[in-house]
Amino acid sequence: MSEGFERFRALHESGCFVMPNPWDGGSAVLMAREGFPALASTSAGIAWAMGRLDGLAAVSREEAIANAAMITRLTGLPVNGDLEDGFGPAPEDCIATVEAAIEAGLAGLGIEDTTANPEAPIHPFDAAVRRIEAAAKAAKGRIVLTGRTDNFLHGRNDLDDTIRRLQAFAEAGADVLYAPGLPDMDSIRAVVRAVSPKPVNVVIGPRSGLVPLSVLAEAGVRRVSIGGGNYRHAMGAVVAASRALMQGDLAVLNGVPTGAEISALLRR
Repeated sequence: MSEGFERFRALHESGCFVMPNPWDGGSAVLMAREGFPALASTSAGIAWAMGRLDGLAAVSREEAIANAAMITRLTGLPVNGDLEDGFGPAPEDCIATVEAAIEAGLAGLGIEDTTANPEAPIHPFDAAVRRIEAAAKAAKGRIVLTGRTDNFLHGRNDLDDTIRRLQAFAEAGADVLYAPGLPDMDSIRAVVRAVSPKPVNVVIGPRSGLVPLSVLAEAGVRRVSIGGGNYRHAMGAVVAASRALMQGDLAVLNGVPTGAEISALLRR
């Protein structure tokens, strides 16, 4: 059990908190400085930073867990590992991922029902449930397990099946439930009601348009992650700065964190 496990579990018991997703040491310490109570890794951010594609098993279990463990070590915060499909199709693969995450000192991890196969991106229902059930047995009392279905990320816009999967994951022992890409607040409210009293994670907000954190909290959401949004926001700043530099505007770099500032945070 990691030192952050109890702290992380307690965060889900009341209220609603934001859990941003750094992808490297610098982004981790800068986010931690701002006072967030927990952080999470991002499979997309890790893959893109390494010049790889997300969701195609291009990042190994060892690489993903090492990234999340680095964030834990640098910040001292509870860290949730974005560990994709558990790095293999079998329940035993999910168990191995849970055990490795615990050994690395992570406070939580998520396991998706994805397959890394573009031709059939989502595991059949029974197989998906068996995988979460195996992971939950390994995780119980040692690490917070998030059960996640990616239906809406892969064009399977079936709220009934999404809820069915999340309810089954909850019954199988997942501590937190998560369905990224939900279309609107009504869908988010429906998911919260369906798995209550277990907590629900939402990534950023509904696809119909972002809403204030207070609206998500009022709907019963307990955790809001940012996924690859932090990385994409940073890349937006890179694009804006690059365009200014091409026009000769060197002053665009005023106000950014200094090298000494980042180094000081990394030395702590």
